[in-house]
Amino acid sequence: MSASCGAPGSSSASIPEAVLKQRRISKEQRAAKAKAVAERKVANKKRHAEAFKRAEKYVKEYRSRERSLIALRRVAKSAGNYFVEPEAKLAFVIRIRGTQGVDPKTKKVLQLLRLRQIHNGVFVKLNRASEQMLRLVTPYVAYGYPSLKNVRELIYKRGYGKINGQRIQLSSNELIEEQLGKYNVICIEDIVHEIYTVGPNFKQVNNFLWPFKLSSPKGGFSTKVLHYIEGGDAGNRENQISKLISRMN
Repeated sequence: MSASCGAPGSSSASIPEAVLKQRRISKEQRAAKAKAVAERKVANKKRHAEAFKRAEKYVKEYRSRERSLIALRRVAKSAGNYFVEPEAKLAFVIRIRGTQGVDPKTKKVLQLLRLRQIHNGVFVKLNRASEQMLRLVTPYVAYGYPSLKNVRELIYKRGYGKINGQRIQLSSNELIEEQLGKYNVICIEDIVHEIYTVGPNFKQVNNFLWPFKLSSPKGGFSTKVLHYIEGGDAGNRENQISKLISRMN
């Protein structure tokens, strides 16, 4: 007697259509995932190469600018004249005091500057309006003109971006490109360059940066209630802000 075609273990037993469909879907998903990974690797490689190229270009630009200033200083000195340094376009502002008992106008200016907490720091584009704001809050802030080294170290060490209202660390150029690519800012060196040179997209890039959360300065402050020129800590310390940033970064 021949075996029944429906007997267990028969080679002709069919696989359920649902299982075949699931296998096909899984295979397509694995293929799509592998393709996405490969495409991401290619994109990251291109992104890295472009970031490196831009960084090299910026280094040349910074060096050229410095050499130009040195040459101008030498010419002025050889002619017996004084060289007037270019006006600062960028300030770094650090809040050093609380606002207990402070008038509402001063509090509002500190909020507009995004200095809501002590030891918060922000970059500010210097113009007539911002200089007026800084004069109003001088007793509560220390500020000055940061160097390229200051800008780079702050952004690399303490740089966070504002993404969907969240404070997110700048951990990858891909993240930066997603948020700022429409402004031709695709890597962290683009952010450094846009901030330091106060570029055309300074406002958008600066607003993307979360206010810097600095540490208490090593050695502490001397006298917060006095102006810097009186031996205190408040107000404009021009290029000497670099020393305070180094102590707080």
